[in-house]
Order: sequence, then structure tokens, then C-alpha cells
Amino acid sequence: MDDPVPEEEPCEQCGLCCRIFGPGIAPTAANVYTWMEQGRTDILRWFVAFVENGSIPVSCLDLAVDDLGGVVVFEMRDHSTGGYMSVCPFLRRVAKERYLCGIHAVKPEMCCTYQPWIWGETYFNRCKSLKKNRSKANI
Repeated sequence: MDDPVPEEEPCEQCGLCCRIFGPGIAPTAANVYTWMEQGRTDILRWFVAFVENGSIPVSCLDLAVDDLGGVVVFEMRDHSTGGYMSVCPFLRRVAKERYLCGIHAVKPEMCCTYQPWIWGETYFNRCKSLKKNRSKANI
């Protein structure tokens, strides 16, 4: 497992964001390229690509680096059924109320930049860290 979120970040590691939004993760071509270069088939198998002029999703395991320029969109899919996911396969429960990302060091860009406490960007009012920080501010 990759390293957890550094302590100075406000994330409480409750996993709520990842449990709710995780199935909608869409990596960038740069993310997929990195996983290809690192041989991360454990990650690539969970994503498909839709390429220009193609209606059938292609497993990212079957893509070549040269194919990345023609990808229109990537989607997370269950590698055994091809169906949509109900939970992120990389989320790991490590305690009763603590979750960590199993691919933290190489997680998709949208996960890296997600900050539920930023109004107008990704604000998510169910964030435990947001509630904790808001109650401190009201003291």
C-alpha cells in the first residue's frame, strides 16, 4: 500500500468522499501513461478507454502508449464484468472509521486535486474535516 495522506493536510481519512465519488474516477492520459510505464496492471485493469471512432470500450490493459492520443475518455469499470463500479476498488479500510487510498502515490489527478473544503471548486458539505474546522471557527 502507498503512503497515507500527510498529517498536515486537513483530510480526516474517513473515506466518505471516496465511497461516494470513487466509482466516477476518470484518470487522465498522463495517469494511464504513468501506470503503463510502471507496469501497474493492478490499476490499469480497472479502467477502460473510449477511442476516437470507436463505440466499444477498450481495456487499458490492451492499450499501447501510442493509442493514448486517440482516447476520448477513460472510465472505471469492473474488469471481470465490464459493468460500472459501486465503490472505488482502491479504497482500503484500515480501521473502524479510517480509510486509505491503496494507490495514493500514483492515484489519478482528479483524486490528487480533490479538496472538498474549497467553496466553488469541489465543496462537499458532508466532509468530516470541513465540519470539524467549521465548528472550531465558530468557537
